[in-house]
Amino acid sequence: MVLKPEPTAPFHSVRYVLRVLETVSKYGGGVTETRIARESGLPAGHLAPLLSMLRREGYLERIPDGAYVIGDSLALLGSGADRSRAPADRLQDRLGELRDALGAAVYVGRYVNGEIRITEVADGPLTPAVNEYVDFRATGHASAIGKCLLGQLDHDGRKEHLARHRIARFTSRTITSERLLLSRLDSQPPAMPVLDLQEYALGTICAAVPLTAGSTVGCLALSLPLEQMHRLRGAAETLNRGAAPMSLALTI
Repeated sequence: MVLKPEPTAPFHSVRYVLRVLETVSKYGGGVTETRIARESGLPAGHLAPLLSMLRREGYLERIPDGAYVIGDSLALLGSGADRSRAPADRLQDRLGELRDALGAAVYVGRYVNGEIRITEVADGPLTPAVNEYVDFRATGHASAIGKCLLGQLDHDGRKEHLARHRIARFTSRTITSERLLLSRLDSQPPAMPVLDLQEYALGTICAAVPLTAGSTVGCLALSLPLEQMHRLRGAAETLNRGAAPMSLALTI
């Protein structure tokens, strides 16, 4: 199984984020934005919003003279007895914050050993998770999570997965043509959320965006009841913006 080329949407890959953090960590007394840009190789138009995001997440701080230094969130990972728990705790915290910001259940999905898995969920009384009435491993063709994960595989990887998990009809909206499904996966813009509009379950709509963390095939997703369709576009855009902090939580 071979991955497709890495998405070009800002921050879907953490490669530049890690370069920025490595650059700042070399300068204990602080480093200017100009030097960060030069040493990280980050395109100029992306650096300012990335630095803003890293400050917001606590990975970087800006000192009075305008230089950047390592923040508390990153320092925590290098010290203390709870170091091994810090990434998992931070990931769950971020999911909870995103759930509250979206007013929707939030999920992390991963493609592990050839199977679709939901590895983390943040839901609540007002934001219930989707009822898994059919094992999510068999829903790659219908769920937003499944399509987002399959979209990150190459053609042969998708075909192999569909050979093991035959396409089934869950609702009247489910795509049951393998040819049509593969065509839609090929044409899906990497910067746009993948949608499930009642394809897995009637009354439920979902969106998912890729999470790039090393070689891991992952995604970040949300679900809403159909009556909140008017919120889906804005929620999906917020989900997309939340992909970078979540990728960091998975990677660092």
